[in-house]
Parts: sequence; structure tokens; C-alpha cells
Amino acid sequence: MNEDLVADCVHCGFCLPTCPTYLLWGEEMDSPRGRIYLMKNVLDGAPLDETTVGHFDACLGCMSCVTACPSGVQYDVLIEQTRAAIESADPSRPKALRRMIFATFPYPRRLRALRPLLRAYQATGAQRLIRKRMRGSLTTMAGLVPPLGDRQAVPALTPPVGPLRMRVGMLLGCVQREFFPGVNAATARVLAAEGCEVVAPAKQRCCGALSLHSGREAEAVARAKRLIATFEDAAVDAIVVNAAGCGSSMKDYGRLLADDPEWAERAVRFSARCRDVTELLAELGPVATRHPLPVVAAYHDACHLSHAQGVRAQPRDLLRGIPGLELREIAEPEICCGSAGIYNLLNPEPARELADRKAGNVRATGAELLITANPGCLMQIDSALRRAGSAMTLAHTIEVLDASLRGASVGPRGSTS
Repeated sequence: MNEDLVADCVHCGFCLPTCPTYLLWGEEMDSPRGRIYLMKNVLDGAPLDETTVGHFDACLGCMSCVTACPSGVQYDVLIEQTRAAIESADPSRPKALRRMIFATFPYPRRLRALRPLLRAYQATGAQRLIRKRMRGSLTTMAGLVPPLGDRQAVPALTPPVGPLRMRVGMLLGCVQREFFPGVNAATARVLAAEGCEVVAPAKQRCCGALSLHSGREAEAVARAKRLIATFEDAAVDAIVVNAAGCGSSMKDYGRLLADDPEWAERAVRFSARCRDVTELLAELGPVATRHPLPVVAAYHDACHLSHAQGVRAQPRDLLRGIPGLELREIAEPEICCGSAGIYNLLNPEPARELADRKAGNVRATGAELLITANPGCLMQIDSALRRAGSAMTLAHTIEVLDASLRGASVGPRGSTS
């Protein structure tokens, strides 16, 4: 923990109404201000005991407080440093569920191996039976798995439609690649339609976002270096990301590797080329024809896109450029949906409360379609809407743009026809 960063907090309380856990429990130590107070205590010699660690574990890391803070407190950096300190203090801390998560989710091949089992599970009555019999994290995990269709692999090279405007690299992701392959396919199509040559290196692996946000710093560093080297070999002008959590971490590699003489400059150059797909499309400007998409839609700000990356206007502007699409805002946009990487698996009860709150605000818009930019948000809000009996369609921002460019419609859970 950085003592100077801790000292930046003036304890004004502007963060309190934006903090999901303070909103749920009204407990000072479960607010950013309270957690920074605990960080100071630890720096002054207080132990990282079970109670203190519990308050840090309860944080979603949504960074809404970073947006709200008038003093520029880098709470995002502080909570990552604190979690790294906790991991270092007790390397044996991870329980079975955490071990399973980190042995599975960052590995696309392992996720791919699970697909046949998950599809069989979804096709039988086992899904309903498990939800009735199980409790806690396993129930949450079972309820979050999206319907799995056929895999749609993105080619290693997708040529531009028309004159070449830019050569871009594309992160395929882990969960995105295996559970939401349609999002990647749509991303490549939209970029190509807007004049981009899309390079998707087959050897790319996990970006390390889950590790970084969970305090597994050494793991995150190793994955960052591997990904930097992969895209250096690709020789691209920009690196496009369609998962908010991945993008926020990749843009932070310069800080993560700042103390490594061999990698510091390479990390800064890499991060400077990273763009959320909506950022890049907004910078390029449209050339492809948008066809009408007559639908009333609501846009949900993914925390790692809006708070971590400051990307708010670009996706809205792109969506408003679609003829016939009416875009509505959701109440309490700053409050996290409860997904937060692996938070909803490790803390299922508060995550469910936040998801139900978000689903209520979404339904209040009267929209037919919910649009967001992160696979975790899609799964979390979809699960909550289904619990509420809603048949609302959900889609990634890029899937909606893709549907407009192709003259298609957005079907159930982002499918296009």
C-alpha cells in the first residue's frame, strides 16, 4: 500500500452514495473512506486480521468512488495493492472455490472443454434441479452460464471492406471467446466494415485482468508480459478490446510493469495502443451504412468501462447513430450490477441483491433491449431479469452495431438474424 495515496483521502464522504456495499449495509468500514482508514491502520502496524480482510474482500472494486471523488484519490490502485498485500501475507488463503476459478476461467482451452458438459446440462432438466438443490456460489455459477450455441472462431486475419483505414489487433478474451463467441465475430465484422484489417493472433492468452483485480500480482505480471509480446509480433496500429474488465487492465500495464527495466517502456507503448472497440470506432468515424433498427433500448454502463476507462459517451453516440433505435438511460447508473469479475461467485448474496436492484432499474425504463459492454454484466443482469420473470433481450454494444450494418435484427440474448 502506498502511504502517499492513502493520505490523499480527505474523508469528505462524496464516495459514500456511490459505493454498492455502503448502499447495502450502511457500514462505514464497508465504504471506500472506511477501507482507506483501515489501510492507514495497517500501514501504522495494525494486523491484517480476519475482520479487516473481510471488509477488503467485500469491496467489488467497481471504482464508482474513483469517479465520484473530488480529490482524485486512486482507490483502484489502493485496493489492488491491498489485495496483493493480503495474498502475500497469507499465500495459503485461497479456498477451493478460488482455486477452481483461477484454474479454469483464465484458460480458454479449459473453458472450451467444459462447453459440451454445459450444453448437455442446459439441454436437460438438470439445470432446474441444481438450482433447487444447491445454494451459494455453485447455484450462482449454474444460473449465470449463458445459453451456449455453436462456437464462432474469429479468423487470424480479417480483411477490410473497402480501402484500408487501420490495421488493428483484437483481444479474443477467455470467457468472451468461449461463452460469447458471437460478440467476437460481430467485433471482427464491424471493424472490417469500417475499413480495418483485423489481426487476431491465435497464440494470445489471458490478459491477467482477473488476477490483477484479485491481488494475484505475480500472475498478472506474467500474463501481461506474454500478451505484450504477442501483440508486438502482430505489428498493429491499435489493440481493440470488447470486454471492459480486460480493457481496463491492459490500459494499466504501464503502471503494473513500471518497476521492470526490461518491460516498463514496452508496457507503456502497449497500453497507449489499447482501445475499447467503441472508442476506436468513435475515433475512426463511420463509413459503413447503418440500416434501421426499430427498438427501444437501455444502455448499462459497465464499471470497468465507465469508471476505470472513462468511456461513456462513445457507446451512446454510436448507438444513437443507428436509425430507429431509441436509447433510454437507467436510474443509478453508477451502482454496480454485482458481477465485478469473480465477486458474484465469491460473494453471491450481496451480488444478487445488487443484480436485482439493477434489474429493477432496467425494467423501469420500459426498454425491449438492454445493451452493455462486458460479458460479466451480460450474465449477471440476464440472470436477475430471468429471476424477475422478464423476457428482455440482452446484447453487447457491438452486436447491436453489427445487426444494423447487416440489416439484421437483435434476437434473444444478442443473437442476430
